[in-house]
Amino acid sequence: MNTIQATPRLTLKGVDHTARPTWKLKETVEFYRDALGLPLIHTISARGWGPSTHPDFLHFFFDSGKGSTIAFFYYLGTSEAPEIASRRYTKPWPEDFVTDATHTAWQVDSAEELHAWKLRLQEKGVDVSVETKHEVIESIYFRDPNGYFLELTLKLRPLLQRDAYDAQLTIEAAIELEAERNGIQNLSAIDEVWQRKASKLLKVDADAKRVRLPVLNVNEFSSLVDAAKALPGCTVSAINDDYWLIEADQAIEFGRKALGLKPAVWYGLFTGGLGGRITRFDRDTVRIEP
Repeated sequence: MNTIQATPRLTLKGVDHTARPTWKLKETVEFYRDALGLPLIHTISARGWGPSTHPDFLHFFFDSGKGSTIAFFYYLGTSEAPEIASRRYTKPWPEDFVTDATHTAWQVDSAEELHAWKLRLQEKGVDVSVETKHEVIESIYFRDPNGYFLELTLKLRPLLQRDAYDAQLTIEAAIELEAERNGIQNLSAIDEVWQRKASKLLKVDADAKRVRLPVLNVNEFSSLVDAAKALPGCTVSAINDDYWLIEADQAIEFGRKALGLKPAVWYGLFTGGLGGRITRFDRDTVRIEP
């Protein structure tokens, strides 16, 4: 008799480590071990890793909490990559989106702890960004001696099932547009993703001659819903438990300061979807027309 064994459910158990190259051994060790206080817990030293093109190296690891580590490769006999050298003295915000998209973020437990970390780093001579809110997190940013972008972040609320559903709608809209345009290089404005998402959510043409703004029912966008309720000629209704719907037959405007939003949230204001056209969107004012 044959016994069919069930395939075990495969799940990941969290990040074990991230790794990057360094050509500044002493400075990197002093930054992570002394400035950040991460214990140096392991070093691999090896004569290459097989291929003749692979240099000898040190691979060293720092304990970064909850079983995770951050690691570096120090390749003997090689020269620093120009793109890394050019980032070393840049400010702690993402000016080079390609390079800085690769970064490490560590979680802290409270706003007080986040601020205390900022003070500690500044005392060590590290240039640290302002506290920045991104919807469900608040973060500070800084660079290590190699110019690598680093982040300390505080979760502002737990992620809900509606967040996952909203994420799925956004990604589906973007994938559809990428396929239709034959690549991301032909898709330049997030407005198009927002419009396609609104069409999928509302099952109506996003270009119809009416402003329609689906808004995810979460705290970070509640001020937008409240402001819309006070606008003449604007109506607000519930699509379902997960979304509000702002509608208007004429152009409507919102101000960032009046909504009480930080720029990082402001520039993602219509992530729930967009029915209409954005004709102005600067740091302080947004205007949407049918």
